[in-house]
Amino acid sequence: MTAPARRTSTRRLRTRTAALGITAASVLTAACGATVEETATGGGTVTVPRCGEQVEYRLPERAVAYEAGSADKLFVLGLTDHVHGYVMPPANPPVEESPFAEDYAAVEFLSDDLLNRELVADARADLVVAGWNSGFSDERGITPEILDGLGIQSFMHTESCYNYPGHPERVSPFDGLFTDLERLGAIFGVRDRADEVVAELRSRVEAVEENVPEGEGVPVFLYDSGTAEPMTAGNQVPPNDIIRIAGGRNIFEDVDARWSTVGWESVVEAEPEVVIILDYGDQPAEEKIDFLRSFPATTDLPAVVNDRFFVLDYNEGISGPRNVDGLEKFADYLRDLDL
Repeated sequence: MTAPARRTSTRRLRTRTAALGITAASVLTAACGATVEETATGGGTVTVPRCGEQVEYRLPERAVAYEAGSADKLFVLGLTDHVHGYVMPPANPPVEESPFAEDYAAVEFLSDDLLNRELVADARADLVVAGWNSGFSDERGITPEILDGLGIQSFMHTESCYNYPGHPERVSPFDGLFTDLERLGAIFGVRDRADEVVAELRSRVEAVEENVPEGEGVPVFLYDSGTAEPMTAGNQVPPNDIIRIAGGRNIFEDVDARWSTVGWESVVEAEPEVVIILDYGDQPAEEKIDFLRSFPATTDLPAVVNDRFFVLDYNEGISGPRNVDGLEKFADYLRDLDL
């Protein structure tokens, strides 16, 4: 799948379906270099949890990030000089459109394939940042345990740890984001910078919470993909928090999973008032909306009948600092609805 060819049409759709009045705050657009603490440069180590397991880290100098969520977490902490490169599968939107475009340009693009052990070894990486089953994978033979054996450090998104074998860790997706920034701050010796970033992100989340209208949450269905069965967001991924904090209710909030397939019958029974379209890959968001409008099972859904579609950018839906951008935009969208 390739992303660049679909971006112009998606922008037109987004103008029609989503409120884009709020731009990323300065913490996301200014990737200034952070001052590394002396203890981090003196050859010592720091012990930081990795999915519930206490791990000793050396200061990384050649970090490799898988997908934009991983790279963004490093860039927002001002760690571009410690990043060797990134792996970006084609489902991701172009990095040139990222608020961290200059940081991406300053490091090496390593591959548009999935993460693998050979790529990491060839890059002489000393840290790999990815998620469990979204980067790291038993099936593909690249796991933290395998990398430990090769002397390569690894960091996993806390949001992805709830079913990590042997060392699960369960937090809400937004708390996982804040935890990751704090832990990366400790690993790289930039705790003060991490505290500043987390404080600003938390402040923006609180501002959204303070402006949520009273009343029962609007039922929301996130449509990722699929025709025979839809792929959607369970309660272990950022869109669940985006929907909840913005004043909505994920109709699959009881699904204890990250991304999961469900039955169309369940979607119909929930009668969602809003559909979030997760925008990625080579299928334009308009095609997903056209499918929902024409598919017999969904054509009479309240959201479809009333043309209530919100397009969520891929990198606002996976764990990373842009989650808060997505939250602010969706909260604006819900406030503007006449429900």
